[in-house]
Amino acid sequence: MDLSETGVQIGEKLALLLDEKQRKELAKYLLDNPVETNAGVTYQHLRHGWQLIDSLTEIQEGNLYLCVEQRIVKVREEKIELTAKEFDILSLLIMNPNRVFTYELIMDLVWKEDYAYYSRKAINNHVCNLRKKLKIDPGDPDYIKSVTGIGYKFVLP
Repeated sequence: MDLSETGVQIGEKLALLLDEKQRKELAKYLLDNPVETNAGVTYQHLRHGWQLIDSLTEIQEGNLYLCVEQRIVKVREEKIELTAKEFDILSLLIMNPNRVFTYELIMDLVWKEDYAYYSRKAINNHVCNLRKKLKIDPGDPDYIKSVTGIGYKFVLP
């Protein structure tokens, strides 16, 4: 294999070595896991090549910015480091403003596991940490509101 070839050319040659099931599994993996380049441009493997994703899912609410595909969160242009679960919870809530998500539904959609396996305390801990990270200044709004005994919602400032 000529290493001077592009990643697409090498990928196409490697794909020939895989059987149909392996190609489908690889395609699913690549579709579910975009690759970020140094320039901040995201590419995604589609069919037989890499394709630039022109439209990113970006949400700006006041000083809060979220990009779903690049898994970036910023408050006042300052990048906020979130755990995978914190990011998934924030994404779920911000993409559905003012909608109340029960503990059970959050567990289902974020953990993708049986609710009985975890407690509300686990969700509460993640949301508590998320709130602290998003409130870098005392004047910043509280984006995530508790709905007592039920769950959480994202509230527009």
